[in-house]
Amino acid sequence: MRTPPQRWIRDRIAAPAYPWVTGGALTAGAVAELLAIPGSPTTTVGVLVSSASLMWRRSFPPVAVLTVAAGLLGFAGDVNLYLSIVASGLIGCYSLGRNRVLHPAVTVAGGALGALCVNLVHINTWSRMELPVPALWEKGSLSLFAESFLLTVVVFGAVMMGDAVRSREETREERSLSQAKLIAMERQQAAEAERAAIARELHDIVSHSVSMIAVQAESATYTTPGLTPEARDGFQQIAATARSSMGELRRLLGVLRTSRSDTALTAPQPTLGHLAELVEQHRAVGGAAELRITGDRVPLPAAWELSAYRIAQEALTNARKHAPGARTVVEVDYGADRLLTLRVRDDGPAPAARPEAGSDAAPGPGTGHGLTGMRER
Repeated sequence: MRTPPQRWIRDRIAAPAYPWVTGGALTAGAVAELLAIPGSPTTTVGVLVSSASLMWRRSFPPVAVLTVAAGLLGFAGDVNLYLSIVASGLIGCYSLGRNRVLHPAVTVAGGALGALCVNLVHINTWSRMELPVPALWEKGSLSLFAESFLLTVVVFGAVMMGDAVRSREETREERSLSQAKLIAMERQQAAEAERAAIARELHDIVSHSVSMIAVQAESATYTTPGLTPEARDGFQQIAATARSSMGELRRLLGVLRTSRSDTALTAPQPTLGHLAELVEQHRAVGGAAELRITGDRVPLPAAWELSAYRIAQEALTNARKHAPGARTVVEVDYGADRLLTLRVRDDGPAPAARPEAGSDAAPGPGTGHGLTGMRER
């Protein structure tokens, strides 16, 4: 696909070598012009400095002040107006407005003052050349200042053009930034809507089911006659576990419904210090478990401890589900350099093979998401 001409021109102007190429070319043209039409030493220095200084106008924008001043000096030193002075003066004034080295009003005022000084020098030169120059305040004397008026208009136009380009680019950048913020906000709102939908599903389905388990287990201890103390304690453990699960679900729902701008939840997260309670809960429901800790406990990131706790919790759940009655050992090893090793093993039988796809057998071990979640953590 062909590049549009305007895009091609903008790319060339934006190139790092552009100021050096144009400044060098203008300086070479100024040298050729001075060789063709020699000027006074002041004019020669002004023309060369004004042209050569343009090579640094992008890396050091204030140098444009020197460009314009040297151009006015070169014009004041001779009655001849070199084309290189015109070009370098226009580019210098444009650079001053484009880079906002000074306020545009200050830049134009300085250029008008410089133009007036050049005009006065030329009036003096015309007088020495015995040209018909009317005295000040005489009829026709205002025509003597037409030069300064024209130079001021040129300076004003170049500075305003540079300032307009700068304003347009700032507007474009602000528009791009606003669009990026709008897109980010829309994405955040979409994510929050999705999280709210997930929270509703958890609340309407999972929370309701777990709450029913808690209520039924709690009421069974009073409505079922002839319960043994062990059975009564078992129902109480089921109710307590269900209530604990409800608390975890409420915390999860709060996280899902909390936007980034809201205050974060301050409920404490489980850590490795809660593993003993987790093992006790496993024992209370009939499992045999042992907790072994080696090494001195060291402070670890909260995310590490939470992940390790959830892994151990899922492993104990799998042991109760797939190896009932087996003896489970939870080993925590705090190694050197904050290296944490967590191992959960049991002496139960190996899980049965998965049913083949399309069979009517009940789902066997490994068909859930527990092991996947453990690997992700």
